[in-house]
Amino acid sequence: MITAFVIGGGGRWGAVEVGMLQALTEANIVPDLVLGTSVGAFNGSVIADDPGPDGVKRLVGFWEEVSSAGIFKGGLFDRMRNVATMQPAIHETDELRLLLEHVHGQGRSIEDLLIPFQCVAASIEKAAEHWFTEGPLIDAVLASSAVPALFPPVEIDGEHFYDGGLVNSIPVGRAVELGAEAIYVLQVGRIEAPLRPPERLHEAALISFEIARRHRFAADVRNLPDGIGFHLLPSGNPVKFDDRRQLKWRNTGDSAELITGAYEASSSYLKEIGRR
Repeated sequence: MITAFVIGGGGRWGAVEVGMLQALTEANIVPDLVLGTSVGAFNGSVIADDPGPDGVKRLVGFWEEVSSAGIFKGGLFDRMRNVATMQPAIHETDELRLLLEHVHGQGRSIEDLLIPFQCVAASIEKAAEHWFTEGPLIDAVLASSAVPALFPPVEIDGEHFYDGGLVNSIPVGRAVELGAEAIYVLQVGRIEAPLRPPERLHEAALISFEIARRHRFAADVRNLPDGIGFHLLPSGNPVKFDDRRQLKWRNTGDSAELITGAYEASSSYLKEIGRR
């Protein structure tokens, strides 16, 4: 049986997925395939490289480092300069690349990872999803994580890429295409909060964005073939479409709390289905 971990996007809430991975590891559930989008590409690349307790420790250490380093804060002058000079993004990717190199080392390829790993990005030129299955690991993760306006597009072999969440936020369908028979979905909590019709003007845009984000996942789940074991791990962090925490995208100070909440919720779920 091929077991796939499908790890979705979620920016600052990526720490949630670390708690889920901790619960899966303690339940002795090891993937044969790891698929990631955006921050899920990073979390997935680490667990594909080290699919056990040590890999989870590496991720915990990374999120602690992100919290203390304030990587998404940057200098006020630099941010204002980028906006004033009409640059395509508020932040550069230099600091994020350094952190990824600290975790993975320099010169790693996707093929070097212990478990087969793929991550998705959005090709600007082709207006389509692009799956990285081989080649430089850090470039692929950066491409999958290049949130428009926050980070510039990542150029690889003459093609430019934005965040994979634009085209496939939680790539369940890809896992099915690759033969997965048991799928564990790790997500940050957005899809756990129901949507409702807008009551204010600004809510129309927020709800529209959530529909665009969720519809591909919903369709994939509806069309799952018979016989596939599908597990949507609870996040302990339901994110409503109007959650004001989304405005604090640079604040990663609650990473430890997010990890713990997801670990407890997912551990309880795995116990209920007899996997602990």
